Amino acid sequence: MRVRLKGDAVCTLLLLVALCSLLYSQLEHLVPAGNKEPTQKKPSVTPKIFSDPRAPWRPMPAEATVPRPQVTPIVRRTEVANNRVQTTTPPALTDSAFNFKRYLLNKDKRNFSLLINQPKKCRKTPGGPFLLIAIKSVVEDFDRREIVRKTWGREGLVNGQQIQRVFLLGTPKNRTVLATWETLIHQESQTYRDILLWDFMDTFFNLTLKEIHFLNWAAEFCHNVKFIFKGDADVFVNVENIVDFLERHDPTEDLFVGDIIYNARPIRVPKSKYYIPETMYGLSIYPAYAGGGGFLLSSRTMRKLSRACREVELFPIDDVFLGMCLQRINLKPILHEGFKTFGIVKPSAAPHLQTFDPCFYKDLMVVHSLKVAEIWLMWNLLHSPRLSCTQKKQVKKPFQWKKKAEMTTQASPLR
Repeated sequence: MRVRLKGDAVCTLLLLVALCSLLYSQLEHLVPAGNKEPTQKKPSVTPKIFSDPRAPWRPMPAEATVPRPQVTPIVRRTEVANNRVQTTTPPALTDSAFNFKRYLLNKDKRNFSLLINQPKKCRKTPGGPFLLIAIKSVVEDFDRREIVRKTWGREGLVNGQQIQRVFLLGTPKNRTVLATWETLIHQESQTYRDILLWDFMDTFFNLTLKEIHFLNWAAEFCHNVKFIFKGDADVFVNVENIVDFLERHDPTEDLFVGDIIYNARPIRVPKSKYYIPETMYGLSIYPAYAGGGGFLLSSRTMRKLSRACREVELFPIDDVFLGMCLQRINLKPILHEGFKTFGIVKPSAAPHLQTFDPCFYKDLMVVHSLKVAEIWLMWNLLHSPRLSCTQKKQVKKPFQWKKKAEMTTQASPLR
């Protein structure tokens, strides 16, 4: 009797365990799929599939058997779109951590599509414009482009000479930061007709691509231009002085003028923004080149440089690369004191002197590293009818060495 009761108790216990298991499995199926996903960590599987763009896409067995929530396909489409962006353009690089391996693998890729063109830019004026202003910019810097348009980069007549303008852009480094960048830049192009956009990523080390693509564009679509000014968007340019200077030169002759840097040495410090290893450039000195803040060239020189750029191996620093192209065509650039591509240096003997005074800028051509507000302010100060620079700036306390020199000259006749 005791044995029979003991067996019944064991059977009852087993039945209870089976019933509990069945109820637990039924409850598990009743849990919503959206609450179930985090416990299974589904999203961590997807990046592994797309981590290598070259790897063929293969669905995991779980994707074929487990039903997904309705929101998941939207996320996956976004991931696919991001993956396409990464495969068409290399990932963004910080200026201080240049990936030389990737650069060397892709350095021969120098032909990129022109996404936005202005083919009629230089046909508006019979015989072509006197001066084409070409400004390096990035998609995000709309405010800098706008201040250039409203100040020194205005199109029209300056001292009786026709001026035209273009901005040189590549695609943004991070296309997800400004989701509507493509729509915005096309709208800006339709409004101003001054945007040139190429299909390469706009990074510091891709400025060389911007250099060669602009020269090719100018040789094809703006071959009738007389002169070109090429510079950055953070410079102040006295276009009146430039036109006055260029009117004394022949566009059919070679001319390349700017803030020329001689005997510059490659920087071998890996942490530097301009670091160049000896394996990439073995010489100890760079050829003479112009500071990238701004320089002038004639139509003849532009055509020569556009051909030379196809023959010279690409170099990650665009200023130096253009110096190599000048060396290739055996043309020596001309140094002009009016180009201040490193800004105006305050005289050490007169620390009280204000270098932002418009009378300092009146006789200059290009001043680099100005903020948007400073460009606007300087433009308005220089074009104010109340501006008077007839008298030279007087230093309140004369230099000691000048005083001594005057005393010597006065004492010399008595000897």
